Amino acid sequence: MRHRVSGHQLGRNEAQRRALRRIMMTQLFRHGRIRTTRAKADAIRAESEKLVTLAKRGVAKRNADQSDSYERRLAASRLHESEVVKKLFDEIAPRFMERQGGYTRTLKLGPRQGDAAEMVLLELVDQE
Repeated sequence: MRHRVSGHQLGRNEAQRRALRRIMMTQLFRHGRIRTTRAKADAIRAESEKLVTLAKRGVAKRNADQSDSYERRLAASRLHESEVVKKLFDEIAPRFMERQGGYTRTLKLGPRQGDAAEMVLLELVDQE
């Protein structure tokens, strides 16, 4: 029974899950969309939306002539690639300033050929 067990385990230990989430969020912000399994998309969707909200808060501080270094450090601790953090704060967050949430969407693609895993396209909402 899974009473009071939270999170998606994805068949991995804790360090592997953390690395997988970090890599997938980095790729999502770098490319704007990623093709993955539904379980992995569900696992990273909430955390990636929280990072966009964090970046929006940093952009709002910067627009009010305050420092956004705290928010940038928090994002850098979760992404580990400085160019992706820069893109998140300079390109992605300003596009979502008027939006109250729901920055990502999943589009079903059908089963994968090899193992019939349900595949989805996880993308940022304003992508063409």
